Order: sequence, then C-alpha cells, then structure tokens
Amino acid sequence: MNLKALVSVTGKPGLFKLIGQNKGGFILESLDEQKKKSVVNLATNKMATLEDITVYGLGEDLKLVDILERMKEKGTTPDPKSDGKTLRNFFRDVAPDHDEERVYSSDIKKIISWYNIIKELPLFDEDRPTSADADTTATQKTGDD
Repeated sequence: MNLKALVSVTGKPGLFKLIGQNKGGFILESLDEQKKKSVVNLATNKMATLEDITVYGLGEDLKLVDILERMKEKGTTPDPKSDGKTLRNFFRDVAPDHDEERVYSSDIKKIISWYNIIKELPLFDEDRPTSADADTTATQKTGDD
C-alpha cells in the first residue's frame, strides 16, 4: 500500500491527493466524486500524509497504513454511522493494541470513512516503498562506478 500522496487536512472532511505546489501552498484534489482542486496554505491549515498518521497504542503507536491493510484483509467494514459499540468491536479486530481511552468513536468513524474512499484506488494496491527500494533506486540513478 503506497499512500504517500494522499493527505488529510485539518478542518476539511475527506481525503485529498497532493498534485503540486505553488506560491500559495499545496495544490490538492479531493478524492470524492467532484474531484475539486484547492490550494492549502500550511500557515493556516495542518496537513498529514496517510503514511505518517499513527493511532494511539497501548505500547507503541500503531501506523494507520498497517490498520488499513488489516481492514483490507478483513474485507468488510461496518457503516461509519454505526453505533459506538459496533465500531469499537470492529476496531478491536483490526487494531487490537489501540488505546481505547484515547481513540474515540469519532476517530474510528474517520478511519473507516477514509478506508471506504481509498479502497478502490490503484495506490491502495501498490506496495509501500521501503528504504531498501530507495537505496536500489539511488544506486540505479547514479550508476555503477
């Protein structure tokens, strides 16, 4: 799963694809049906790639990408508008070590909504780039000495 170009913006619902940058900020395209483009200024909005988002865990924080991968393996998700108990039971299956006191039902709803947006995207089926891949690419670009 390679979700590096997908971002969440504080204060804006849904997910966005990062498509460029200009003087005013980053150019984003919404991933809903309307595919609207907008510019986000980082001085007034916070933006995070899905690759960088974590969920509170009992020990270490859990990577959102790993949780989304387990959701993909599970195949079905509850409706994000389901009651809190249904959402929590589902989340216990896909993120068993999450901190139930600090991860709220609203967080679970948002993660399920995000999953429903991205599950059909080609990026969702791509492999995540690893540091070994980056090293190989760097070696290929510089050539053999």
